[in-house]
Amino acid sequence: MGNMMRKRQKKSNRRIESKRAVIGKNIISVILVIYTFLSIFLIGNTILSSFKTKQDLINNTIGFPKEFTMNNFKIVLGDDGFLRYFFNSIFLVGVSLMLLVIVASMVAYGLAQYRFKSRKFLQTYFLVGLMFPIQLGILPLYIMLSRLHLTNNLLGLALIYTANMSFPVFVFTKFFNELPESLIESARIDGAGEFQIFKSIITPISKPVIATVGLLNFVTIWNDFYLPLVFLTKASVRTLTLGVYSYTANFLANWNKVFAAATVALIPVIIIYFLFSDQIVAGLTGGAVKG
Repeated sequence: MGNMMRKRQKKSNRRIESKRAVIGKNIISVILVIYTFLSIFLIGNTILSSFKTKQDLINNTIGFPKEFTMNNFKIVLGDDGFLRYFFNSIFLVGVSLMLLVIVASMVAYGLAQYRFKSRKFLQTYFLVGLMFPIQLGILPLYIMLSRLHLTNNLLGLALIYTANMSFPVFVFTKFFNELPESLIESARIDGAGEFQIFKSIITPISKPVIATVGLLNFVTIWNDFYLPLVFLTKASVRTLTLGVYSYTANFLANWNKVFAAATVALIPVIIIYFLFSDQIVAGLTGGAVKG
C-alpha cells in the first residue's frame, strides 16, 4: 500500500514538474515573440522613416512613406565627415576581429590541449571575465592608453577590444575540448609541429566557430558607443556610432536624415548576418567533432 502511494506521488510530482516546464517554455516563447516583433517593428520603422520627407515624417510618424525620397541618403552619403566615420568603423572592426580571433583561438587551444599548473587558474580567470563588463575598468584603461600615447588612435581601441576576449576564449575552448585526441596525435606522429597543426588542421575545422565569434563581436564593436566616446575625442578618428550621434544634434529638426544615417549604419550588420547565418548556427549548436 505504501509503495503504491509513493508511486502515485512520484507520478503526480512528475506531472506537476512537466506542467511547470511547459508553462515556463511558453512564457519564454511569448517573451521572445514580443521581443522579436518589437525589434522588427523598430528596425523596419527606422528604415521606412529614412525614405520620408521632413513633413511626411511629422504627419506620418509610423508607416510607409507617402512618397519615397532618396534625398536623405544623398545628403548623408555626400557628407565627407560621415564617410570618414564609416571607413573608420570598418578599419576598427577589421583590425579588432583579426587580432581577437587569432589571439583568442590560440589561447583557447592552449587551455584545451595542454596541461600545465596555472591552467585551471586561467580558465577561471576568463570565466570570471564574462561576469564583469569592460566599462568597470575604464579608468585604468584610459590611464594605460594615455601613457602609451594611444588615445585618439583606432589601433589603441582595437587593442582594448582584443583584450576583452573572455567570451571568444570560452567559445573556442568549448569547441577545442571536443576535438578527438587522435586527430592531433596522428598529426604529431606524422612530424607536424604545433603551429603547423594549429594552422593546417585546427583552423580549417574551426570555421563555424570563427564565424560565430567574428559576427557576434562584429555587431558588438560596430554598435559600440561608450568606448569610442571615451577614447576617440578627435573628429578625424570618430566611428560611425559617434557620427550618427552627432547627427542628432546637427539635424535635430530633420529626423528623417538621422534615420537615414542610422539605416546606413544598419546595412553592414544585416548583410554580414545573412551571409554567415548558417555558419553561426553551426558554430553555436554543432560544437563536437566526431572522430
